[in-house]
Amino acid sequence: MTMPTTSVLPNTEEAKAPAKGSLGVIFLTVFIDLLGFGMVLPLLPLYGKSLAESGGFDQWTTGWMLGLLTCSFSAAQFVCAPIWGRLSDRVGRRPVLLMGLTGSVIFYAIFGISAAFGSLWGLFFSRIGAGVAGATISTAQAYIADSTTPKGRAKGMALVGAAFALGFTLGPLLGSAALLLGPAAARSPWPGFVASGLSAIALFLAWRRLPESRTLSNQNQRLNASKGGMLAGMSPSVLAFIGTAFASVLAFSQFESSLSLVIDKIVQIDSQLTEIPQEASRVLAWFDPDQRMRSVDNRRSVVVLGVFVYLGLVLTLAQGFLVRRLAGRVSERLMATTGWIFAIVGLIAIGWTSRQGNFDLFLVAIAIEVIGFACVTPSVQSLISRGSDPEHQGAVLGVMQSATAVARILGPLVAMPLVAFQIDWPAWSAALFSAVGLLLFLLAVRKGGDWKVSQQPSD
Repeated sequence: MTMPTTSVLPNTEEAKAPAKGSLGVIFLTVFIDLLGFGMVLPLLPLYGKSLAESGGFDQWTTGWMLGLLTCSFSAAQFVCAPIWGRLSDRVGRRPVLLMGLTGSVIFYAIFGISAAFGSLWGLFFSRIGAGVAGATISTAQAYIADSTTPKGRAKGMALVGAAFALGFTLGPLLGSAALLLGPAAARSPWPGFVASGLSAIALFLAWRRLPESRTLSNQNQRLNASKGGMLAGMSPSVLAFIGTAFASVLAFSQFESSLSLVIDKIVQIDSQLTEIPQEASRVLAWFDPDQRMRSVDNRRSVVVLGVFVYLGLVLTLAQGFLVRRLAGRVSERLMATTGWIFAIVGLIAIGWTSRQGNFDLFLVAIAIEVIGFACVTPSVQSLISRGSDPEHQGAVLGVMQSATAVARILGPLVAMPLVAFQIDWPAWSAALFSAVGLLLFLLAVRKGGDWKVSQQPSD
């Protein structure tokens, strides 16, 4: 199977520099879109649990319903990520990114409407639709790959990771504020409505300021790039690294998807976590005249959102500063290996501290795990990109996102039933998969290196 050999190759040191400010626009676009995602994600298990219990489901069924609700987003990503990736190779990155943002505007609004009317099936529909729209994140990564050289690839991928992290940091803060706009109940519609508005801002910003990154010389070459040959356009290590990315996200998704319920159980053990000091109560009265925060459900939700803010802050500092400063100085292989070790240690500590109900040490354990994950993710993404034919960057990264979407499907399905019985079981399971991921990574680094033009098959 043949592939064109005359095109601009972003994997070379002479890769064309990105248009002025384009990477900044990508950062802002992903950040604003993920800001809405960060508002909704921590509240999703609590919303789903409330609706499932009101529907009369037993504990076991409720656990599975929460797992399905959480993973429905990733199921849609699994189906659509390779499609969006191949489409972006054919028509360009910009149109695909704009379509994805448009979908986010629509489906976050549906999330708010479903919460307002107490529709569990509406929440499912909104999350599936948001997953279809969110599957374009691999296109943003392909945009970075188009615009960076191999030495700057990990730093560029960390830029997208930092946008994710910052969205997770500020998103829960906005989610807490949005709770005050709704009734004193666990299912305020406002996080969904505000998330929709933020995605609309990201859409407008991308429409006005984001140039196209693809530089194939004519439409026929774009059509050829969209055809078969993707597997031939990979170095031997790429499939192994995709498997490593799968293991990493599977472990992290077990931790992340169960985190809200783990925190909720710790709060039930230590009720002082939801008590409002008298001084703070006086200040809060100015912003909460209707005393919505007197609701125990809302106070628990704010504690959950506060931990997600903390998680996002650690992730932002790790990927936005630590990883970006180390990129180019430390090899992706060393950075990822170190990250795996941190992640395993952190998950073991999360399991132990959650079982003990020690909230302070639980936060320390979260920081260790998140720093490890922050080192692994951009390093593996960079190695996958560097090992791929530039004309198939979108498709290959789409396959990677599809693989990680499967991991996000399996993660909640494994974690939610586990946490329903023992608070620490999801962390132990995630630590086991992380150990497998480390072994797989060590095997992957022995299989090959960067993609070279000479690897392309001739006619």
